Amino acid sequence: MRGAIGVVLAGLGAFLILVAILLPTWVTGQVVKFPLNEYETATLAASNASYFSPGSLSEKTGVSMEATYTIKGDASKGTSSTAVWNEYSYVYDLTNHQAVQEMTRTFAFDRRTGQLVNCCGASLNGVATVQTGLVGYVFPIGTQKQTYQVYDTTLKRPMPFAYSGTTTVDGVQVYEFVENVTPVQIATQSVPGSLVGSSAALVSAPEFDQLHLIYYVDPDTGALLDVNEDQTLTLHNPDTGAVALVLFDADLIATPASVHQIVGLDSSGRNELALLETVLPLALGIAGGVALLAGIFLGRKPRDAQAVSVAPDTTESVVPETAESVAPDTAESVVPETTESMAPDTAESVAPDTAEETHARPAPADQSGELAAVVPGLDDGTQESAAEAPEGEGHQNPGSGAPGR
Repeated sequence: MRGAIGVVLAGLGAFLILVAILLPTWVTGQVVKFPLNEYETATLAASNASYFSPGSLSEKTGVSMEATYTIKGDASKGTSSTAVWNEYSYVYDLTNHQAVQEMTRTFAFDRRTGQLVNCCGASLNGVATVQTGLVGYVFPIGTQKQTYQVYDTTLKRPMPFAYSGTTTVDGVQVYEFVENVTPVQIATQSVPGSLVGSSAALVSAPEFDQLHLIYYVDPDTGALLDVNEDQTLTLHNPDTGAVALVLFDADLIATPASVHQIVGLDSSGRNELALLETVLPLALGIAGGVALLAGIFLGRKPRDAQAVSVAPDTTESVVPETAESVAPDTAESVVPETTESMAPDTAESVAPDTAEETHARPAPADQSGELAAVVPGLDDGTQESAAEAPEGEGHQNPGSGAPGR
């Protein structure tokens, strides 16, 4: 029973250690993704902004603006790997209480890398549009310090967002990515010549875009926590190329309340990542190590059981070996040498006296029998030497020396 429990504990420990290794690598990649049913609103504000009002055919300057971006996921169109979100942005003149501009966008993207996918009714202002690069509102989970190609809705193509440093937003460490767009023509608009300083009744004036955009991204979750968007749209005189009319000029910055709300939403994602990548692997690794060691300990035999199992083998292998290896050598090396070295002197000096006492002493056969019991083979050698004497020399006197000489 003890061994079975040890095997179970060892197996459980090995399994827990394996899970601890896989959690921050493979499992996290399969579980942590951008949601299908996202709903988020962000507000940006600008002061001393300018724009052209089509209603009054005049330029509004020194106004306060507010831009609201709303993201809503369409879970019915999403899959386990692709999310589909809808965006609606609305810029409002708080000073003159009128709309400035609005935009709608539908986009599909990879739920882990943030790369746009051309599917699921992707569009821009209701027009089907192929969108490539990063979505922009999210970066890859595990964002790196590098330049990313992010889709620009004004230029309608991916633009480089270069990593420019590390800072903090509401206590969260973020990476800063910057897009710089020098004045570039993006379209042509037909407008009255008088608006751009031309004597013609109607002219096609080139429209230029200039942008300095900063994204503050949580590198762990890939979430966009803060934005600073400084954009200028202008119409140029087609004859001279000079700036003739400002269509839009504002430095929009996310409001503190909006940033705080977004960071709060991001914290839940950070907690999930910390749980999967740090807390659970550490806890499971420790539990697995303890279970594995306990299983190995319980699986070992107790020392008493090992001693019992070894003792019979020791008795069988040692005792006979000692008896067989020691006795013959003793019999051959000790007994004959004693007989040969001591016999002559004994015969000359001791034999006369001992002859008279022979009948009074115990028979030497008892001693040889005692030695034979301890050292096998000694009694047999003595008997052979005694038997050979009558055949070789005949009857010997007690003082004549060693037998067989």
